[in-house]
Amino acid sequence: MASSTPIPPADLSLMQRLAQQVTAVRPDLVNSDASFGELAWNQGAPNPDGAHRHRVWSSGGEPVAWGWARLPRRVRLSDGSVRDVTGASLAYQVHPDHHALVDEVIAWFDGIAAGLERSVLPSAADGFALERWAAHGYGTDPEALGDTGSWTQLNERDLTGIDRPVLPEGFRFRTADQAGPEAAVQAHVDAWAPSAFTVEAYERVRSTPAYRGDLHVLVEAPDGTMAASAVMWLDKANATAEFEPVGTHPAHRRRGLARAMLLHGMHLARAAGAAHMTVACLGAPGHPAARELYYGVGFRPLSRDAPLAKPSTG
Repeated sequence: MASSTPIPPADLSLMQRLAQQVTAVRPDLVNSDASFGELAWNQGAPNPDGAHRHRVWSSGGEPVAWGWARLPRRVRLSDGSVRDVTGASLAYQVHPDHHALVDEVIAWFDGIAAGLERSVLPSAADGFALERWAAHGYGTDPEALGDTGSWTQLNERDLTGIDRPVLPEGFRFRTADQAGPEAAVQAHVDAWAPSAFTVEAYERVRSTPAYRGDLHVLVEAPDGTMAASAVMWLDKANATAEFEPVGTHPAHRRRGLARAMLLHGMHLARAAGAAHMTVACLGAPGHPAARELYYGVGFRPLSRDAPLAKPSTG
């Protein structure tokens, strides 16, 4: 049976190192699938029948590009249903000093996903890459760009002047270290139901060197329910931290829990050595809730995806 771990630890480390290097020189080129934290979080993604493929390109012993493809698969969700993914999607990153490698990444993806419908999310700021994808037959994805489309934007703020978090009476902040794995997983599943996240998936995430249980924040309700959760990823090389993911239990929304949790998390991130914070959210007009939440605690847009697609040839 194929391993359920999408990326071997050594390759994940290389991919995260490249994410850090790109963050240092061109943060606007880091899309939501290629950030330091997102790479670690996605270790929890289901990998049935080895549906993930990846490759890392190096030069002089340093990573300069990587590609992470997800092929057709069946995903089992927390409500007992299954979701069939019929196309192929790609997350990738190329160091701006080696931009010509974009063509090699495209050729690799087209080779392993031949005949399938394909999608990719380059940064809208990467003009060279957008030209190369277009040259290989990829065009703007009109469905993804609609009012309820799935493209994301990356938001940022510095960690000065953070407001004091205030929770409703009876609620309190916890960390995953304090609450334990089952509570941490249930908090995510409740917020994102139906979800494919499991205790086993969480163990894969926890096994990554980037994960810190003391920076995985939860809000506990008076009845003991974990009403909200947010994982933070500390990139020490760039003195920056990232929220990914953030979610609130449906029964506890519109009570200010997420706002308080984000503010509390930013205080913790600053104490851990971060001077800067990022968070991604859906950017389409029909998805205002998370965007306005983040704007309300001081975040502002940094960059956005440019969703592209290539039709199947079968």
